[in-house]
Amino acid sequence: MSNHAEHTEQGHQAHGAGHDNHNSTKLIWKTFFILLGITIFELVIPFTSINPDVQRYIFIILTIVKAFYIVAYFMHLKFEAKFFRYAMILPFAFIVYLIAISLGEGVAIKHLTDFFPKF
Repeated sequence: MSNHAEHTEQGHQAHGAGHDNHNSTKLIWKTFFILLGITIFELVIPFTSINPDVQRYIFIILTIVKAFYIVAYFMHLKFEAKFFRYAMILPFAFIVYLIAISLGEGVAIKHLTDFFPKF
């Protein structure tokens, strides 16, 4: 009798593992197609009549969205503990902030060099 109960329990565990594996495969393909769609949209942007400055901002935003999906699903950060997620996200936000400051400084320097005559 215990052999039957053991066999049934193993069957339920195997069924649950297969079901979980199916969901994770489905999630991976869903993420893949989202990333593929964003990438195709990024490739189409330069061929549109949108202002180049706006194109640049759209491209930056889409790249950040792609980075989120890669880190969240393929690197499994979405399934980690909340503290660990914040420990990863906060430095990333700080780096993005520093990049934005650097780009702003670069634009300001370019305007200054355009304003003053060259010697």
